[in-house]
Amino acid sequence: MLRKTSVAIAVLVALSSLTVQAEGYKLLEQSVSSMGNAYAGRGAQITDATLVYSNPAALTELKGEHFSGGLNLIHARTRYSDAQAVNARGLEVTGRDHGKVLLTEVVPFAFYSQQLNDNLSWGLGFYVPFGLSSNYQQDWVGRYFADETAVQVLSLQPALGYKLTDWLSVGGAISLNRAEGTLSKYKDHSGLCELGSGIAQLAGRDLSNAAFCDSHYEVTGSDVSLGYTLALHAEPLSGTRLALIYHSAVRYTLSGDSEITNTPITAATAGNTPGLISVAPGLPLVDASTGRFAARDLLTERSKLALTTPATLTFSLDQQLNAKLSVQGSLLWTGWSVFKSIDIVSKDANPSISLSTGAQLGGMGYIGYIPEYWHDTWSFSLGATYQYQADLTLRAGIAYDENPIRTVHKTARIPTSDRVWLTTGLTTRLSAQSTLGLAYGYMFMDDVAINEFEYGVADNRLNQANLQANYRNKAHVLGVQFNYQF
Repeated sequence: MLRKTSVAIAVLVALSSLTVQAEGYKLLEQSVSSMGNAYAGRGAQITDATLVYSNPAALTELKGEHFSGGLNLIHARTRYSDAQAVNARGLEVTGRDHGKVLLTEVVPFAFYSQQLNDNLSWGLGFYVPFGLSSNYQQDWVGRYFADETAVQVLSLQPALGYKLTDWLSVGGAISLNRAEGTLSKYKDHSGLCELGSGIAQLAGRDLSNAAFCDSHYEVTGSDVSLGYTLALHAEPLSGTRLALIYHSAVRYTLSGDSEITNTPITAATAGNTPGLISVAPGLPLVDASTGRFAARDLLTERSKLALTTPATLTFSLDQQLNAKLSVQGSLLWTGWSVFKSIDIVSKDANPSISLSTGAQLGGMGYIGYIPEYWHDTWSFSLGATYQYQADLTLRAGIAYDENPIRTVHKTARIPTSDRVWLTTGLTTRLSAQSTLGLAYGYMFMDDVAINEFEYGVADNRLNQANLQANYRNKAHVLGVQFNYQF
C-alpha cells in the first residue's frame, strides 16, 4: 500500500487526471499573458519578463528593466463512476464506487529581466514547471491501487539573451530544480482483509487480523538537479516573429523513506521476534499471545526512484496582420517516452519491506513497480491578440494536447485522454510603467475507462487484483499577473 511518495517519481506515477494545461503532468502556467492565447505564439510574441522562461533569446527585445509576477488558481475535478475491484485472491473489494477527486492549487511565478546593452540582456525567474496533486476518499473501492498523489518541481532559472543581428537573437538558461512528491495507497496483503474470518477454511480456525484492512503504504523522496534551455528568436520580416525553444530533460534520483503500517509478519520478515507460530505454508505467522495473525505496526526502509522529466521543443509564430490585430501559433513536442516505469528500490543496508516485496515483484530490493511506457506527444495551439484600445489588449486561444498514456496503461492515478483548452485574457494598463493581466482557461476531454492490474518487474501479471472504473475530467484555470517596467 502506498501512502505518500515524495519520491518525485511517485510523483510521476501519480501523473494523475488532474494535470493542468498540458499533457502528462507538465505545467505551462508561468505566464498569464501567454495563457490568454492558449500559449500560442509563446516565446515569439514579445510580452514581458516571463520571456525569461518562455524564450531567453527574446529578452533582447525588452528595453530597460522589467518585472512580472503572478498567480494561477487551478481547479480541476475528476468524477469516477461504476468502479469495481477485486483483490489479489479475486475476492470483491467493497467500498465507494462513485465520487470525485478535486484539485485546487495556486501556482506562483516571478521573473525579472534587464537589458545590459543594445545586444545583451539577462533575467532571473522562479516558476513551477511540473506539478500534480490528488487524493481519493479512503473508503473508495480502488484504494488498493491509488490513494494520495502529489508531485511538484520548483525551479530557479538565470537566463541570457544575445542579439546576433538586427533580426536574430540567441539565448540560453540554466535551471536549478527541486523535485519532491508523495504517493500512497492501501495495501492488499494477498486478500487477507477481504478473506477475513474465511481464513478458517485454510487454517482450520479464525486467525484474521482486522489491522490488515488498514494497512497503508507511503513513499516519499526528493532531489535537486540541473537543466538547461537553448533558444532562438527571429524577425526575418517586419511583423513576423519566430521562436524555437528547447528545454532539456532533467534527471533525478529521488531518495526518501518507504513506510508501511499493519503489515503481516512472515517467516521472511520475522527475524528474532519471539512468540510467533507457523500454522500453514504461505500464511502469515500467528501471534501466540492473541491467537491472530501477527502484524508489524510500522516498517520503514530507505528507498530511491529514478525520475526524468521530459525534454520539450517548441516552435512559435507571432504574425502582425495590422496595427491592431495579430495571430499566433505554436507546435510543441514533448519527449514523454523517457518514462518507462516507476521503480521504487531499496537503498537500505537493513531492509525490511523489500524482503517480501522483492520476491513478489521478481526483483531483488524492489519495493514497488508500475509499468508506464508513455509515448512522445505533439500539442498545438492557435491564438489571436487584439489591441482594443491603447491601454487594453484582448486575447483568445485554443489548444489541443495529445495524451502520452496508452489505453492499456491508464490508471486510477492518471485517468486522462487527449484534451482541448479554450482560453481568453486581457492586459490593461494601470500606469505609464505598470500593467495587469488576467486570463481564464477551460479544459475538457473525452470520458476515460480504466482496466488496471498489478505487475511484476518483468511486466507479468502478479495476481488477480483488478480495478475498473469510468472517469470524466474537467479543469478551470484563472490567472492574474502584474508587470512593471522600471
